[in-house]
Amino acid sequence: MDPWAGRLFSGGWVAPRGGRIEVLEPATGERLAEVGRADADDVRAACSRAAGAQSGWAATAPQERSAILRRAASFLEANADRIGQWIVRETGAVRGKAAAELRIATGELHQAAAMAVEPPGLILPSESGVTSLARRVPHGVVGVISPFNFPLLLSARALAPALAVGNAVVLKPDARTPVSGGLLLARAFEEAGLPEGVLHVLPGGAEAGEALVADPDTAMISFTGSTAAGRRVAAKAAERLKPVSLELGGKNALILLDDADLDVAASCAAWGAFLHQGQICMATGRVLVPEALAEEFAARLAERARRLPVGDPWREEVAIGPLIDERQAARVATLVEATVAGGARLLAGGGADRTFVPPTVLDGVAPGMPAFEEEIFGPVAPVTAYRDEAEAARLANHGDHALSAAIVTRDVARGLDFARRLRTGIVHINDQTVADEPWAPFGGNGASGGGRHGGPANWETFARWQWQTMRSAPPAYPF
Repeated sequence: MDPWAGRLFSGGWVAPRGGRIEVLEPATGERLAEVGRADADDVRAACSRAAGAQSGWAATAPQERSAILRRAASFLEANADRIGQWIVRETGAVRGKAAAELRIATGELHQAAAMAVEPPGLILPSESGVTSLARRVPHGVVGVISPFNFPLLLSARALAPALAVGNAVVLKPDARTPVSGGLLLARAFEEAGLPEGVLHVLPGGAEAGEALVADPDTAMISFTGSTAAGRRVAAKAAERLKPVSLELGGKNALILLDDADLDVAASCAAWGAFLHQGQICMATGRVLVPEALAEEFAARLAERARRLPVGDPWREEVAIGPLIDERQAARVATLVEATVAGGARLLAGGGADRTFVPPTVLDGVAPGMPAFEEEIFGPVAPVTAYRDEAEAARLANHGDHALSAAIVTRDVARGLDFARRLRTGIVHINDQTVADEPWAPFGGNGASGGGRHGGPANWETFARWQWQTMRSAPPAYPF
């Protein structure tokens, strides 16, 4: 029996106060597992215990913290088949997406292991007889709230660097994906020898998340999720003057310049819009095409969309699996219907069957239409024509989100020039909008958040600066 059956991970596998969560397979509605549900009392107990364990963990030799992270990564690698199965069945991912998520999540642990033995600070200029240091120190207890779409990766991306620099972590994964979102990581670190009390995994709903943000023992919060929920997290943390790292939604533009190869661009757009059913913060949410090319491009994109098989990724060879639940599928279908009612043309897809939404292409999408304005989080590619590059830049920058963008052109220098007009945190030239690497600073601006994860950005997010000076003897002051 899995150790998480009806349990939380908090000083070992313990019975919850908050009840239980039934984990359902999105493709079939089949029950996959039953795990513990954390309530506010569970969160309070975990945060208190994490605070008690944190100082000892911070005092652990950096090479030992590094070794534990490497052993946790080895656990993921050794159990790749089983973990991949959980990702497929719990999230509705196709097998290729599950394998990629596991690979990148493992990379996050290896990157954090390297971080643990990096120099933590600087020697500053000082007067004779004084040694002045700036060193990075852990916050204390870091609260992590992670989403359902890439649950293993987006939990690992926060908890691994937080542990690397000496923080304790209390992780609340989404209640729909608690196993791949956290309980498998708890097993990895348990097997790796992480000291008891340093990591807690508490699946739960809004009550648990609010308690985690408000808890007096959490010193910093890392949140990945919707912009609306991120605003609530930021407001509650601000009441307690806690630093927050927010990685929120996106309305990401793929821009074709007028020299773009249409087949290459259609492939990029299809991948960016339809990968994991569009349930990615970096998904291509706008495809901006020169007016003279728009009709031909939209037709090629629709042809690709119609060829993609939809179904249960656990039992069939498909390209598109289910959305996370029927509510989300219905929302996507409603946005598409409203956009068509507003004047757009439906070239492929549309509608919803339980949790399944086919790859959908909308042409003639304009500002003001729902599919242009809102983050869809479904497999929908809205195509918008533009007159000139100035208008393309305005359309790409429209709205409050500013996470990712991509430009397709035969002239790289021209692509670089256009990229300077964009205010996104990420720009890819001759690629699509979805990418993640453990060593690259990742994050957006505006309604897409302001936090950064990855590589050197992890130090700024999961540690704080402390200035230290040392003198061989105290000076004689005139007072």
